[in-house]
Amino acid sequence: MAEFDSPIIVPWDFTEKAEYALLHAVNYARIIKKDVILLHIVKKDKEVEPAHKSLEEKITEYKKEIDVPLHAMVLAGNIFTTITEVINEHQAILAVMGTHGRKGLQKLLGSWALKVITGSNAPFIVVQAPPKETEKQVHEIVVPIDFRIENKQKLTWVNFLNKLFHTKFYLCYIEDPDRIAKKRIYGNIKVAIDFMEEKGINYDIKKLEGSDLADETVEFANKINASMIMITTTRNPKTLDYMFGADEQKIIANKYEIPVMTINPREGFFKLQNFN
Repeated sequence: MAEFDSPIIVPWDFTEKAEYALLHAVNYARIIKKDVILLHIVKKDKEVEPAHKSLEEKITEYKKEIDVPLHAMVLAGNIFTTITEVINEHQAILAVMGTHGRKGLQKLLGSWALKVITGSNAPFIVVQAPPKETEKQVHEIVVPIDFRIENKQKLTWVNFLNKLFHTKFYLCYIEDPDRIAKKRIYGNIKVAIDFMEEKGINYDIKKLEGSDLADETVEFANKINASMIMITTTRNPKTLDYMFGADEQKIIANKYEIPVMTINPREGFFKLQNFN
C-alpha cells in the first residue's frame, strides 16, 4: 500500500450517502492539508480490479471540482474489520462516513455503523446529509457530558477542533437523581471547564431538561443549528446495542441529520503532535 501522512478516510460504497461524506471530508482536508482516501471493500479478490477501475473513474470526475488530493483504495475483506484496519495502519487523522440513519429498512443498515466505528483509533464523523452551502467552517459543537470517565477523552479533540475552527462548544448535561452519578457528572464538567479555561476555548454550560441525555442533546443541537455533536462510544458495546439503539446510536442517526463525531474510549489519549 502507498504511504500517506495521516489521511482522512472515507468508507465508500458508490452511494449518495458516501458522496455526502466525501464533501464533508473535502472541507476538513482543505483546512488541515490532508489527502482523502476513498476506501471501498469488496468480498472477493477477483472483484478488486473492476471496483478499483470504477472508483478511479469517479475520482477523475470529482477532481474537476475538488482541489484536494483524492486516492482510490479497494480491498477484499469485511467492512467491520478491514475499514478499521486501514484507518489504524495509516494512522488516519479522521474517518468520515455516510449513514442511512434509522428510516424504514435502512434502520438496520444504519445501526451497523456503530460496529464499524468502535474499532478505530481515529474519530469517525458520521453524516447523513451534504454540508450546508454556507458552511465551510465548523461553528457550534455540542458535547454531552454524563457520568462516564470516558468523557475526558473528548477534550483532546475539543482542542483539535478549536485550533482548526475557533468554534464554540456547548457542554450539556442532565441532572441525575442518583447521588453517585450526579457527583461524577459534576466532576467531568469541572475537568472540562478547567481544560477550556486553560486552553482559552470558547464554551458555555447548558443544563438540559428531561431524562434522556441523548434525545435532549439532539434537540438542543438542532435548536442552536449546531455544526456537530461530539460523543464517546460505549466501551465494548453489546450486540443488542447495535440492533436496538444505544444512546450513541440514537445520536448518530439523529432525525435532524446533524453530523456526529464519535470518539472511541481507549487507554491513553490520542496525541495530536502536528496541531500544537
